[in-house]
Amino acid sequence: MSIGVTEEQQELSAAVRGFAARHAPVSGTRELFAALAAGERPAHWAALVAQGLHAVHLPEENGGQGGGLAELAVVLEETGRGLLPGPFGPTVLTSAVVSRAPDGAVRTALLDALAGGVTAALVPPGLTAEASDGGWTLSGRSGPVLGLLAADVLVVGAVAGDRTVWLRMDPAADGVRRIVEEGVDLTRDVGRLDLDRTVVPADAELVGVDADAVRYLVTALSAAEAAGTMAWCVAATVEYALVREQFGRPIGSFQAVKHKAARLFVASELAAAAAWDAVRSLDQAADQQRLAVGGAAVVALGRAVDAACEAVTLFGGIGFTWEHDVHLYWRRAMSLAAVTGPTGVWQAELGEAALTSRRSSSVAVTGVDPEFRARVGAVIDAALAHPEDTHRVGVHHTGPRRTHLADAGLIAPHWPAPYGLNATPVQQLVIAEEFARRDVTPPSIVIGDWAMPTILAHGTPEQAERFAAPTLRGEIVWCQLFSEPGAGSDLAGLSTKAVKVDGGWRLDGQKVWNSGAHQADWGICLARTDPDVPKHKGISYFLVDMRSPGVDVRPLRQATGASEFNEVFLNGVFVPDDCLVGAPGEGWRLTITTLGNERTAISATMGSVDEDPIREIITKNLYGGARADAVRALGQVHAYGSAVAALNLRETLRRLAGQQPGAGASVAKVASAQLHRDAADATFALVGPEAAVRGGPVDVARRELGTPAQLIGGGTVEIQLNVIAERVLRLPRG
Repeated sequence: MSIGVTEEQQELSAAVRGFAARHAPVSGTRELFAALAAGERPAHWAALVAQGLHAVHLPEENGGQGGGLAELAVVLEETGRGLLPGPFGPTVLTSAVVSRAPDGAVRTALLDALAGGVTAALVPPGLTAEASDGGWTLSGRSGPVLGLLAADVLVVGAVAGDRTVWLRMDPAADGVRRIVEEGVDLTRDVGRLDLDRTVVPADAELVGVDADAVRYLVTALSAAEAAGTMAWCVAATVEYALVREQFGRPIGSFQAVKHKAARLFVASELAAAAAWDAVRSLDQAADQQRLAVGGAAVVALGRAVDAACEAVTLFGGIGFTWEHDVHLYWRRAMSLAAVTGPTGVWQAELGEAALTSRRSSSVAVTGVDPEFRARVGAVIDAALAHPEDTHRVGVHHTGPRRTHLADAGLIAPHWPAPYGLNATPVQQLVIAEEFARRDVTPPSIVIGDWAMPTILAHGTPEQAERFAAPTLRGEIVWCQLFSEPGAGSDLAGLSTKAVKVDGGWRLDGQKVWNSGAHQADWGICLARTDPDVPKHKGISYFLVDMRSPGVDVRPLRQATGASEFNEVFLNGVFVPDDCLVGAPGEGWRLTITTLGNERTAISATMGSVDEDPIREIITKNLYGGARADAVRALGQVHAYGSAVAALNLRETLRRLAGQQPGAGASVAKVASAQLHRDAADATFALVGPEAAVRGGPVDVARRELGTPAQLIGGGTVEIQLNVIAERVLRLPRG
């Protein structure tokens, strides 16, 4: 999935991809390495300017296209994917910085020139500036600057006492020396600006520019380009895996290759989501920029280099040759990561920010009836006026607040009336926002979120009436009776039997790994009603009263010492006819509905609960080593938690735009499981010797021991990787 969310952005993405392929194929770029390193303007520059790709984000009054930074991010992603050579990246980063400055003569002149096609480079703060008669005197040598040699104009940041000044500079002026460096990226020039008391007139100052804002903007947009390089790595390696044969079949059919390709795809999707979130944060408060841009620096820029290296290993020896293009993308990723700063620094900054701030998931929702929002808010307020609900079992609560929300259709607003509101995705977002405004978490029905949509879609009206309202009120708790000792990932291989008897069915069999079955009132159960047909066709879908004679629930004690899972024995359990959902033999079709049901929901904040223990370790000084290590660990976990949340948010926005769901759900499952494992490992390592003791302020051992529940539950990571490889990347079955 590209960074672009709207149809217009996706069309722009396709246009840029086509431009790069036509005007700057990599085969042609290879002939230009020396010229590009010297700062020569590539032949495609005039066509690029004529098409307006360099000015998609610039104001129309200055000759631009009138778009925004989101559109520029889309373009940059595609230039990364296409390895567009030359000064485009440095130029548009510079013009983006200028466009964010307050109105003024320097801003106007620069934007007019940049929209007209001049090239530019941005020199980050590092030089020193002293006020002098009529202007500024600059001295020092800059760090490496991409595009410095190709630039027609420079925007230079210089430290003047306790502030940073930004000055327009002519690179051909007296006293300006550009030092040529050998760049890692062979498709762009790089140099250092060397000044020795060079005078710049006062009227060259670009006023009102904040150094932190510049850093965040450059990093966010660079992350978009890095995401493009990762997207190319995925596409190229998958294409290769489909045609390269070993042992008489494509290497893409081997599970090891599938899993490497799928993990590379997951990393690419997270990078695109993080970059997208960073760019959208640039119009938000500074603390939100710090969180989102820091996350993109870690997840996109910090991961792109490793992703390219992984691509090399998928290509094998041919990928390690000069003639193969993959090292050119590797070099582009290295260059981008280097000039935007060390990952460790971003992790530390992000960790400090995440101690006191949370990334907001708020999005602009348009086309909503204000009266609908007002009604929702009034219902929530009325519910809060009731006494607090009481705890029942597990995470379930019952009481007047929950009942009020259930009766108003706000617990499952996407359900049909009278149980829900038939809420559109936009309305569901509004409802989520109204809960968030009041810092209220909507009640959860847990497994009921899987069971009830299937009953509502395929069951009888009597079944809906019997189960829907009590489930919403928390009076019925559900469990899932699907997996068996011999049918886990291969669920259709189940052996539990259902035999027709007078008035119903007799069920016999064993289920396992049933979360909360010891607390459940009812279970959704799959059983084989016809053993003589193919296995997917002989399954039926039953509703089982967990208090029925013959239901034997045996909690399984886990490695943590707790018992959250169960094995359930069904010994001649009678299930009446009115508890069969659908017709006999339709169970597999109904199961797909159950497993595929995902509700549109956005929490008040982005991130992961996995970061909470690390935050507690830091705030309570419970770390066994250096505080800095704990802060960096928090930054890493927050970055990936926010990336997963951004991925889910983008999926929601795609649905709001009427588009088909993408691969986000599968990617999120893999990424969330890996995040949980990494966070548990980091939490355990931070505490030191105290981790040898159970209990205490932070029971890190319990989190470590509980990790398998996330890695195995709901389908192992390996199965999810197979799903991504075969259904998303279209690699062949083994």
